[in-house]
Amino acid sequence: MAETSGDGLTVLIVGATGVVGSHVLQLALEDPAVAKVIAPTRRPLPPHEKLLSPQVDFNQLPTEADWWRADAVICTLGTTIEAAGSQLAFRRVDHDYPLDVARLAKAYGTSTYVLTSAIGADAKSRFFYNRVKGQLEKELKAQRFTSLTIVRPGIIGGKRPEFRLGERVFLHAMRLIGPLLPRQWRVSPADNIARALLTAAISQKPGVHIIPASELA
Repeated sequence: MAETSGDGLTVLIVGATGVVGSHVLQLALEDPAVAKVIAPTRRPLPPHEKLLSPQVDFNQLPTEADWWRADAVICTLGTTIEAAGSQLAFRRVDHDYPLDVARLAKAYGTSTYVLTSAIGADAKSRFFYNRVKGQLEKELKAQRFTSLTIVRPGIIGGKRPEFRLGERVFLHAMRLIGPLLPRQWRVSPADNIARALLTAAISQKPGVHIIPASELA
């Protein structure tokens, strides 16, 4: 296990500027169990006494940075094919970047990895989105972390930095009919997802664990 900072944990968060990642970041900075938060980002984050936020290019992550030494990684990186512009660009963000982070952190002694995946993730799925998510899960399991937790939300509810009219209308409709739907198909609030991610990073339970959407509604 990587060295801890004082009596608390060092948690590395990737995707800290996103809808889920920003919730994780806030919770981690407030949690007394976390002594230090490392959040590599493309753009600067507001300063905080517990926060180290190196600016990085995810296409060329540094391989010799001491800040890779963490007790746990929480990965909330993700996009959409529409936002990415192509299937290739989507795969880079939702598969390649999280796997690159996992390999680097593991090489520096990190024993716990926590991932935001998606409902329906399946490496053999005929749907591209689900297949990419499933392939990442499979390859992360092959990294043999002491503790690996995969959180599989459904439709993520939360305020996004960019405006998506269609998505907002859809989320509003889903909230209206949510009580009529099975729990796994209801909206997964971003703060619920964030709490599940941080809890897994702090508890560091040995083995592979799946948290389904039904536990996030």
